[in-house]
Amino acid sequence: MRLIQYKNYLALILVLGIMSLQSCSDFLEQEPGTKVSITEQLATKQGVLTALNGIYSDLEENVRGERFAVYADLQGGNLKFSPGIGTSLGILKIPTNIANVYSFDDQSDDSNYSIFYTDSYAIINECNLILEFTDALTDATETEKKQIKAEALTIRAYSHFLLSEVYSQNYGFTEDASHLGIVYNTESLLKGLKYPSRKTAAETYSLIIADLKNALELYSASSLLTGPAYSFFSAASTKALLARVYLSKSDWQNAFDTADDVIKNSGLSLTTNTNYISGWENANLPLSETLLEFSIPRDASGTVGGSLAAFFGYTTTTSFGSYVASQDLIDLFETNDIRKNLFLIKPLSTLVNEVQVNKNYYFTKKFQDNPGYVAFRLSEQYLIRAEAALKLQNTDQVKADINTIRARANATLLSNTENLEDAVFLERRKELCFEGHLFFDIARNKKNVQRNDGCISNNCEMNYPSLKYVLPIPLANKNLNSNLVQNESYN
Repeated sequence: MRLIQYKNYLALILVLGIMSLQSCSDFLEQEPGTKVSITEQLATKQGVLTALNGIYSDLEENVRGERFAVYADLQGGNLKFSPGIGTSLGILKIPTNIANVYSFDDQSDDSNYSIFYTDSYAIINECNLILEFTDALTDATETEKKQIKAEALTIRAYSHFLLSEVYSQNYGFTEDASHLGIVYNTESLLKGLKYPSRKTAAETYSLIIADLKNALELYSASSLLTGPAYSFFSAASTKALLARVYLSKSDWQNAFDTADDVIKNSGLSLTTNTNYISGWENANLPLSETLLEFSIPRDASGTVGGSLAAFFGYTTTTSFGSYVASQDLIDLFETNDIRKNLFLIKPLSTLVNEVQVNKNYYFTKKFQDNPGYVAFRLSEQYLIRAEAALKLQNTDQVKADINTIRARANATLLSNTENLEDAVFLERRKELCFEGHLFFDIARNKKNVQRNDGCISNNCEMNYPSLKYVLPIPLANKNLNSNLVQNESYN
C-alpha cells in the first residue's frame, strides 16, 4: 500500500505545480475497492506506518529509475551504451529516455527528467504529511513517534539533496553560495495554497542539514517497519548522508568528523578483500558494509517488480541492459586490482562500418540478478574522510584512508603525498563507480567533463563552469508557479 491519492486535491496540485497525479502513490487503498481519507489513514499508528512504508517504495522507485540511476556515471563518462538487439542488432544508439540529457541539451518543455523532479516533490509532500499527523497519534508511544518523524525528516532531506544535485549548481559555484538552490518544502499541500520560490544554495543546504540534525535527535534503536534493517534510514545511514552533504558543501571539518563518526561507530566494517567480489555477486543480500540499500519491490508471490538489472544486467547475448562500462573507466584499474573482477566481459555483435563484428563489453557485477539501490556504504565514508582531510592539510590521514581502500583491492599503495587531490578523485571514481557519484564529483571539484570511449553525444566534452551542469526546471512546473525561476540558459 502506498502513499497519497491526490485526486481530491487536484486544484492544490495544479496551483503549486510540484506534483502530478501519475507520480503520486495510493496508500489510501487499504483493500481492493476500499479507500479512506487522508485524515482517517493518518489517525492511527498503523496507518502512518503504512504511509511511511509507501514513501520508501516511492523513493526506491524514484532513484532506481533509469533517469536517475545512470545519470551521474553516464554524464561523467563511466558508462557507455551496449549495442541493440532484434531489429536494431548491433546498432549503438542513445536511449530515448535520456537522449537530451546525455547531450547536455535537455529541454524544459519536454525534459527527460520531469518525472524525477515531480516524483521527488511528491515524496517530499508525503513526508510532510507524516510529520504533520504523527504528533497527534494516540496509539503510539513518544519513542515510536520520534522514530517515525526521524525517518520522514531524513527522507525529506535526502530528496531535497538529490534535487539540489541535479537542478542547482554545486555549492562552490559562487563564492557565497548565493546562486539558486531549489524550492524547499516543509509543509504539505493540506496546509493551503502557496507559490514557493527557490532558496539560494546556501539556504537549501542549511535546511537540509537542519532536517538531518533534527532527525538524529529523534532516532531510536530500530525502524518500526517490517523488513531488512538495511532497507530503512537509521542514525548511522543518516550520518552517512550528512557527511555527504557536508562534503558537497565543502564544510571540511564537519565532513571529516561526521564520516569519522560513521566509520568508528556505525557497527559496520569494510567488507574484506576475500569477500568483496562475492559480496557484490550475492543476489539476495547487499554487500556487508552497506549502510542503506533500498529493497526492490516484490509482489505477494515474491516476483520482482523492478531492479537496476534492467539497465545494467546481462543474461544472454540477446538479453542485456543498455549500460556498460566505458574503457575510460576500465583503464583506471591496475592489472592486479580485484575490482577489475567486478566486470562481466561479454562479446556482443556490433555494427562497425556496416559490418557485424563481435566486440567485448563490460557489464558491472554490482547490479546483476535482483539488486537493490545502494544508497550508502562504508567505503564512501573513508573517501569522504580522505577528501576532507586533504582540504584540512592532514596528508597522513588522506594516505591512510586511500590506502585502506587500495589495500583491500590489491592496488598499489600511495607512498608519497604528491597529487593527492587526483588520487582521491580517481579512487572515488573506481570504488564508487555506478553508484551515482561521478558527475557530482566532477562538478564539486570544478573539473571538465571528458567522455572518450563510446561517446556518441553531440557534446562529449563540457568545460567547467557551464550552465549545462544542471538540468532545466520542467516547464509545466514553472508555468504553474510564477515564483519558480528557471535555470539560466533554459526557457
